[in-house]
Amino acid sequence: MQAVGADSDRGKEVIGTLTTYEILLMLDPELAEERQDEILARTRELVEAGGGTWRSHDAWGRRRLAYEIGHKSEGVYHLVVFESDAPTLDEIARVLKIDDGVIRHLATRHLEGSRTSAPRDDAAAAPAASVPEQEYAEQNTRSEEE
Repeated sequence: MQAVGADSDRGKEVIGTLTTYEILLMLDPELAEERQDEILARTRELVEAGGGTWRSHDAWGRRRLAYEIGHKSEGVYHLVVFESDAPTLDEIARVLKIDDGVIRHLATRHLEGSRTSAPRDDAAAAPAASVPEQEYAEQNTRSEEE
């Protein structure tokens, strides 16, 4: 039987726990390489200053956007994975939000074993699935009503 009185952990906030997060950054493609490195270095400094650990950085490179954002049709993507507490993540998000070089960013919990490498550009490689193959079209020329 678990205690429900004052000694229980129920409803208490655990302070200081580190969670593994990943942030996908979409940076302005017109930024100089040095400026992109500064943004990543600043993010790393915030993680380490907050008592977290930097796990990895994967540069995905320049990619075409599905729609224009701020008159930009491309973005430079970076995926960073780190461990930190929630207040540190909030500070990182605040700093990224006010930086003009960051078009968008998204922070999520990192799932262990998930892929952090850049996705392939499958648009050109994959054939259209909705177009029926020639053999199928030839076989189905007859109607059931005939």
